[in-house]
Amino acid sequence: MNRKTFVSSLAAAGAAIPSLASGLHEEVDASGIIPHYLKQGDTIGITSPAGYITEKEIQPTIQQIESWGLKVKIGSTIGKRDHTFGGTDAERIADFQQLIDDATVKAILCARGGYGFVRIIDQLDFSAMKVHPKWMIGFSDITVLHSHLNRNFGIASIHSKMCNSFPDDWSKAEPIQVETILSIRDALTGINMKYTAPANEHNKTGVAKGTLVGGNLKTLESLAGSKSDLRTTNKILFVEDTGEYLYSIDRMFWNLKRSGKLDHLAGLIIGGFKIKPSEDPAEEFGKNLYEIVMEKIPDCSYPVCFDFPVGHQKNNFALKCGVQHKLQVTTNGTTLTEV
Repeated sequence: MNRKTFVSSLAAAGAAIPSLASGLHEEVDASGIIPHYLKQGDTIGITSPAGYITEKEIQPTIQQIESWGLKVKIGSTIGKRDHTFGGTDAERIADFQQLIDDATVKAILCARGGYGFVRIIDQLDFSAMKVHPKWMIGFSDITVLHSHLNRNFGIASIHSKMCNSFPDDWSKAEPIQVETILSIRDALTGINMKYTAPANEHNKTGVAKGTLVGGNLKTLESLAGSKSDLRTTNKILFVEDTGEYLYSIDRMFWNLKRSGKLDHLAGLIIGGFKIKPSEDPAEEFGKNLYEIVMEKIPDCSYPVCFDFPVGHQKNNFALKCGVQHKLQVTTNGTTLTEV
């Protein structure tokens, strides 16, 4: 996979940070709050707010980040374990809070996903972000964080691979693995991101502009009705998932439809979906992914694309959530460009 196909390295541009209003917001400004982009010598904190990971396992990540001219601060949860979690709830809250409050930390990289962020999100105090907004990085279970930040504070964040996806040996890594990891660096340092996806006969052509939001579909479904529930009006929504039966995916899309999240979108992006096969062929669900999606939006006026390079797959590129993008879906393919 050629890097030029997916990520264009345009001139980096600094972004002013508007003041962050206090309290819970029903809607946030469409342009959002963009944390300062990272420069040489800045520090990234690494923490385990969900699943556990060892310090040895994050060494390739540390080496790669330092090769970019950045510093790393290892959170206290790295190496800790409480069953499947990276430490107890209290330990994970304390570690994440410390990194939020540390003004020298310019970005926080979640070490891995799994499950656990929803257990601690309501105990975290984001008030320090009023003074020092910082980039939050991760995907899968970290969708909880992306959705919470967008809904309540309008702070941009980065949906991307995490420490457990960095190659042990950079020199032997597949090109697509290298490209996706480098897209994290590009997003953090202010490169205007651009991605393309191949044409798909099920796509709905069109052009849209809006704030990019989304993440793991199952996680978004689980946030419905909560303080972290995502608002999608006039936004470009992207979704992905893995290890789910088709009937379960159908149920999740019904949730999006019945909760009104598909009614007033600017655009819809369908990323990678790894379908779990039915255990009994006689009970196989009668619709494929394309049919599941399009039956929920038969008369939509916005563009829709499939096979976008995001999700639990090798071609999982860094996306800036809460940032304005332009989506162009044509018969020749799809382009998503940061604007």
